[in-house]
Amino acid sequence: CLDSNGKVHEFSSKWRTEDCHDCSCYRDGIECCSSFATPVGYDSKKCVKIFNKETCTYKVVEKHDSSKECPVHGWVG
Repeated sequence: CLDSNGKVHEFSSKWRTEDCHDCSCYRDGIECCSSFATPVGYDSKKCVKIFNKETCTYKVVEKHDSSKECPVHGWVG
């Protein structure tokens, strides 16, 4: 399989992309899906979501004090 970056992967192999998608190579092509959940249902006026590419996770914190986490009422992904 040839991925979007031009790298060749063996059949039945799995890998995680730099943008946190889990991919698998099959004889009929490549399948990828996000490896993370995205927060929804939080106070977007008071809070902001921050994505950590090293851990492939989101954190929702207050805009004016990033040391305080905000409650999240749902996740999609």
